[in-house]
Amino acid sequence: MSQFLFDTDHLTLYDHGHPPLRQKLAVQPVGAVAISPVTIEEYLRGRLAALARHRSGPMHVRAYTNLVESIRLFQQLPIAPFDQACEAQFQQLRTLRLRVGTLDLKIAAVALVNNLVLLTRNRRDFGRIAGLTLDDWSV
Repeated sequence: MSQFLFDTDHLTLYDHGHPPLRQKLAVQPVGAVAISPVTIEEYLRGRLAALARHRSGPMHVRAYTNLVESIRLFQQLPIAPFDQACEAQFQQLRTLRLRVGTLDLKIAAVALVNNLVLLTRNRRDFGRIAGLTLDDWSV
């Protein structure tokens, strides 16, 4: 059962083999860290933007390679659902006008509904959300 949720920045660090993060993950039971569909969305937006920018040549090929590698990355971690409870939590967070981005509010909603610790370096934004537990495995 998952206890933690990677924000997109921590998923990127994981993808790049960040040593402190990898060390902390290594002592966790299998499946302790999940990702959200929103994080997948953010990751894929970046990959698809690269495909749109590089329409031919070696960078085009690399963009497709990165896309496939991202799909393989997602398969390594459990995915916490974005369900109706998450949607309701997201809508409630929106009404608070916290000046936090929409996708970050959705990630926070997933963490709150599933009682997961959000792993992120973005304390500035996520710290505005009451009840959300944060940790940073990048240090």
